[in-house]
Amino acid sequence: MAKNYFYTITLLVFLFSASTYAQDNKQQPKLQETASTIEGLSLYPNPVSNGKVYITTKNDLDKEIIIFDVLGKKVLQTMLSSKELNVSNLSSGVYIIKINEKESSATRKLIIR
Repeated sequence: MAKNYFYTITLLVFLFSASTYAQDNKQQPKLQETASTIEGLSLYPNPVSNGKVYITTKNDLDKEIIIFDVLGKKVLQTMLSSKELNVSNLSSGVYIIKINEKESSATRKLIIR
């Protein structure tokens, strides 16, 4: 009887080890580096308390702005030709802001009070 428990435990340990090894050896997808970071990016004030956030860059070109909530839902998408972005229609909370300028891109955390 004790021999059967030993063989059962040995078999379970072997199967667990084999499945863990198989999971570790799966090929991980490579991240694509499609865009470089935006040179001289400044995002202020953060946290935002007056409903306006200012976004400046070294080149100061037109920017595509996309804001996501913490669940990944897109809550705002706009083109910005000035430095001032109105976020007064967003509720207080934590957001992710993605800024695209020409071929460059940057992502930051944005807090709205």
